[in-house]
Amino acid sequence: MSTVAVTGANGKTGRVVVADLLEHGHDVVALDIVAGPGDRDRMARIGTSLLGADLTDYGQAVDALQGVDAVVHLANIPAPGLFPAAHTLNTNTVMNNNVFLAAAQNKVSRVVWASSETTLGLPFDVPPRYAPVDEDHYPYPTSTYALSKVTGETTARHVAEWSGIPFVALRLSNVHLEEDYRLVPGYWADPHLRKWNLWGYVDARDVAGACRLALTAQVTGAQSFVIAAADTIMRRPSAELLAEVFPGVELTREIGTYETLLSIDRAREVLGFVPQHSWRDVIDH
Repeated sequence: MSTVAVTGANGKTGRVVVADLLEHGHDVVALDIVAGPGDRDRMARIGTSLLGADLTDYGQAVDALQGVDAVVHLANIPAPGLFPAAHTLNTNTVMNNNVFLAAAQNKVSRVVWASSETTLGLPFDVPPRYAPVDEDHYPYPTSTYALSKVTGETTARHVAEWSGIPFVALRLSNVHLEEDYRLVPGYWADPHLRKWNLWGYVDARDVAGACRLALTAQVTGAQSFVIAAADTIMRRPSAELLAEVFPGVELTREIGTYETLLSIDRAREVLGFVPQHSWRDVIDH
């Protein structure tokens, strides 16, 4: 087992990833810029300590990654619209650059990091070229948040070439905790409410599983994978939703009744990623 640094460890997804890695026998160095006494107590209950680190400072990034075997990098402004556009682009890009270069400086064995479904063209105000949307439907950033992820994927490719470290970008769909599923019935009446990501989502526990699998997958260079639930967040058939909301978009293959329109085929094949969780296990539909 390895020592894994998790950045953004105190965030919504980060806490689930930390707990999963600990449960599977890894030692975890948990890093977050938000690291007050209550945050440290929460992380202690999960089973590790929390180190405060501002990853926009390269020196802190280098220090924080010393002695670790691998990095799961989740720390970023997590969505568009939370801060002014330029701040989102600049902050995320600096953090990603610093973590990637610090990983190379410290000669870690693997970097797994949170890219985004937004790199694929979200919010699909312009319809996708085809569905299911896969890794090749890229790059189509429509916000500075998405652009920060595209820039990160480009940087990762070159740092991987220079360093020989495999970089795995997980293009995460809209992450849900189990308690978030109580909101799901509110999406059903109007299919346009969630058209922005083709009705996609992913359970945080499945994100944690994808991160863990990506740490040991047989990959080289820098590779990217769509990570989504196996189904959509709607109770209507996926092909029916696509035909109604995006009538000009063709399906490239047959799909299951409620199958995701964000293709996870490549993640399944290369990483062994098979989502285990669905809102359908929690909400009466």
